[in-house]
Parts: sequence; structure tokens; C-alpha cells
Amino acid sequence: MVSAAEDPVTLSALQHWAYCPRQCGLIHLEQQFADNIHTARGQAVHHLVDTPGYEVRHGVRVERALPLWSDRLGLIGKADLVEFHPDGTVFPVEFKHGAKRQKMHDDIQLAAQAMCLEDMLGRPVPQGAIYHASSHRRREVAITSALRDLVAEMAEAIRAMLRSGTLPPPVHDARCKECSLKDICQPEALTALSAQRALRVHLFDPEDGC
Repeated sequence: MVSAAEDPVTLSALQHWAYCPRQCGLIHLEQQFADNIHTARGQAVHHLVDTPGYEVRHGVRVERALPLWSDRLGLIGKADLVEFHPDGTVFPVEFKHGAKRQKMHDDIQLAAQAMCLEDMLGRPVPQGAIYHASSHRRREVAITSALRDLVAEMAEAIRAMLRSGTLPPPVHDARCKECSLKDICQPEALTALSAQRALRVHLFDPEDGC
């Protein structure tokens, strides 16, 4: 069990860390955020399930905006939607904008929701789904041991970052194009600066015979 003295890691932080640790640090360590078309679309999708409540469909109880937590893992957050089936099956569903396609950072967030539900309810949650709003299709996700290990590892990595107060270094790859924090992060400038420093060390290192 995680120390009670530490604040729990939010489920959204796991998704941000899995996408890019620096993005996670900017949001959850430095409290910086900015919108773009992708975040606006995501917010529009989540408005569908932001209001807590429930309904029963064909015998299945459907809970919206359900609070989640795990003292064992030190996690807290909420599930967009959780289905409680008559046979005892518990099935979390995470809403995302965009077409149906696999994204590891989404799967990790869903796995964390499943693990919280297991700890809260004392029953296994072996599967969940990502609902892709653009295509109106679900993608079922098995909550594997590999995903569970990643959840625990990333939660601890985020705690270590928050303890240290150190922002992770920038990356500069295809992820940056869709990131709303690109202008704040400035990945091109910072990665170029790091490369220049490394080049200077190499050029003027006396052990290289220069």
C-alpha cells in the first residue's frame, strides 16, 4: 500500500505519462494546460458522461462518472461509464474521440480503472472497452498482467517525479504535433539545445585529442 502521506496519483496522470512523461509533468507538476482541437474534441465527448447518474438497460446497470480509487496503488479518479451486468460482470468503458484504433496510453488508463474497481468491489475485472466516438464503435481491451504491471510502474514513476519536482526532459517526435502543450514545452528548441551541448563537449573534450 502506498504511504498515506502522499497524495494519490490521478488516473488522467497515468494516461498523460503513458503518452509523454513531459506532458504529464507540465500538467500535474507545473499545473500548465492549453487547449487545441484535440482536447476540445475530447472534452465534447466527455460531456456525454460527465454527469453522475445511472440507468438500467436490458438488465444492465450503467453508472456514469463513477468515482474510483485504490489505496493499494495510490490512485484516484473516475470512470466515464461502468456496466454492472446481472451475472456479476463489471465492465468499465472509457470514452475517447477519434476513430477506432489501439492506443497504449488509453489502454493503460482503462486498466487502471479496472484495477481500482477490483480493489473497491473485491471482484475480478478482466476486460473493459474504449468507446471511440467518431466511429461509434467499442474496442474491447483485455486487462492483461503486462498492462497491470505498467500501471503500477507508471504510478510510481509519477510519484517519483512529483517528489523530486523535476520536469522530465522533452522529446521531439510525432507525438508533439498533436500535443496542446507544444508551445509551452518547446521541444524543438530544447532538444536542439541539448544536442548543441553534447556537440560542444565532444568537440572540446581534451581526451579526444582536440
